[in-house]
Amino acid sequence: MKFFSKKKSPFLLTTRERVRDGKVEANLFARRALVGFLGVLALTSVLLANIYHLQVSDYQDYQTRSNGNRIKLLPIPPVRGLIYDRKGEVLAENLTFFGLYVVPEKVDNLSETLEKLKEVVGLTDEDIAEFYQERKRASRYTPILLKKDLSEEQIARFAVNQYLFPNVDVQAYFKRNYPYGEALTHIIGYVAKINDRDQKRLKEEGKYHDYAGMHNIGKLGIEKYYEDQLHGVTGFEEVEINNRGKVIRKLREKSAVAGSSIQLTLDIDLQRYISNLLIDKKGAVVVLDAKDSSILAMVTNPSYNNNLFVDGISYDNYKLLLNDPDRPLYSRATQGSYPPASTIKPFMAVAGLTEGIITPELTIFDPGYWIVPNTTRKFRDWKRVGHGTTNLNKAIAESSDTYFYQLAFNLGINKASEWMKKFGFGQKTGIDIFEESAAIMPSREWKQQRYKQSWLQGDTVSIGIGQGYWIATPLQLAKALAVLVNNGQVNTPHLMKQIVGTDVQTYEDPLLYEDIKNVPKAYWKAAKQGMYSVVNAPNGTARKAFADTPYKVAGKSGTAQVFSLAENQEYDAKELKKELHDHALFISFAPYDNPKVVISIILENEGGGSSHAAPVVRQILDYILLHSDIFKKSQKDPKISPLEKGL
Repeated sequence: MKFFSKKKSPFLLTTRERVRDGKVEANLFARRALVGFLGVLALTSVLLANIYHLQVSDYQDYQTRSNGNRIKLLPIPPVRGLIYDRKGEVLAENLTFFGLYVVPEKVDNLSETLEKLKEVVGLTDEDIAEFYQERKRASRYTPILLKKDLSEEQIARFAVNQYLFPNVDVQAYFKRNYPYGEALTHIIGYVAKINDRDQKRLKEEGKYHDYAGMHNIGKLGIEKYYEDQLHGVTGFEEVEINNRGKVIRKLREKSAVAGSSIQLTLDIDLQRYISNLLIDKKGAVVVLDAKDSSILAMVTNPSYNNNLFVDGISYDNYKLLLNDPDRPLYSRATQGSYPPASTIKPFMAVAGLTEGIITPELTIFDPGYWIVPNTTRKFRDWKRVGHGTTNLNKAIAESSDTYFYQLAFNLGINKASEWMKKFGFGQKTGIDIFEESAAIMPSREWKQQRYKQSWLQGDTVSIGIGQGYWIATPLQLAKALAVLVNNGQVNTPHLMKQIVGTDVQTYEDPLLYEDIKNVPKAYWKAAKQGMYSVVNAPNGTARKAFADTPYKVAGKSGTAQVFSLAENQEYDAKELKKELHDHALFISFAPYDNPKVVISIILENEGGGSSHAAPVVRQILDYILLHSDIFKKSQKDPKISPLEKGL
């Protein structure tokens, strides 16, 4: 009998082992697949939403951003307009120079590049400092001037090594130049680099983008006053760049519009002639056309060379100018304030006549002094023995202080101040440059506000001879005399004759101040006859300076005290320092019967007006009326200026 073993087969499961459930596993897989599908679906939805966000809803925004990274607007600076004199002579020009330019964003290692350029073109630490300063102000991808005024040798050295500097270029640029330098500095002014203060002002005025790519701006004089007309309109070049900032192609371009040119009323030959007359003196001369108060010449001496400021003046040079005791930085013609002295006597005469204080025939006795009524206060005449019996004509001709002490006292400070303001004293003339002082025409209110003191009778008396608190500029004196010459018609002194750009804009008087009305012509004539007697009467104070002139001239001298003398103190120039000597003044117009020019002059610390200022005025009048062609027709068609013909 055969027996079988009871040993378990390895293929048989014990009751303790689990049997795999396919259904459960299928359900588990399905659940996991569903979760995975939902996750993928969710992520796909997010992706699709982002794609829709990028490509549809915010398409314009992202396209603009993309173009902002891909497309750049590079500014094209305009050429600055030129400045000419009345005959078409260039007074401010643009000269071509070559400079080394770099766009910092295109250079991989900027500091290393700058170091290498030191050896190639002589780049200095100062150049580098200016470059980094300019970089702070410049917009991205704008070429920045790294090295200016390259010489031919420097250009050649760079050309040989240019392969080492693929993103550095030599480019031509314009630089402002003033051919006549010191002779015109206080009129033309200058352009200089745009600084942080300029940028702030331009932003406040909404003009910041108008100066994209530009480095200079008008700082003084005509350059500043007519900045909007001179600087032009910036153009642009739209280019496409790659991710390294390299220009791939130019898409479009809008050309810059050159600035308008300005023709001034100045005559440069007259300006230079007067400058030579004042070469060793401190002072100022203003010459106006008697008809419209256009400025034929306006000289201030000493002056300085405005070309020093175009590229940025050095600290040492600026310090020398700033500390110069002769003060060349300020314009004596428009900012220098001096006691007008006896030059104001014709104007005071018009006021006294109109107010009924005096008549042309009224006489007083001048013993050489005047005493304030009911006091012992004595005011001396410049002539110790006095002028004797004196009427208005003699008082102006011989410059009787006593006569005008009495006139001022009777007129009173309120009326005197009111009348002199009508002539333009104590207020800006309105000339088309910003550098002008209003000076001071004192009054009771002014003294109380300024010094917290009451007005005194002696203050009024001093006003009668243009001393005391009264100060005026040479330009104000010239304007006042033009008002007198034109019988009360007030014209604004001006430098601009016309602006020539896309069209021609001629000067129009802004009529800032009213004419002086209700003054009989006889009173204007009386004042002018007194001035005629100054240079023609036997005892006229300026008769020697104008002896034998082939033309008729009128004038009035003035000698302004720099400091006050005590009541019994005598003036002795020999005992005083030069800076304490009297100022010499003179005002004049000619020809007398048909005035063409009006002149005022101040010579600091030169002494008497008749002996020192009048002879200079004589030379100027001789030049204008006898030797120059200022008032001659220089062209067949007077309606077309030489400037327009040149354009």
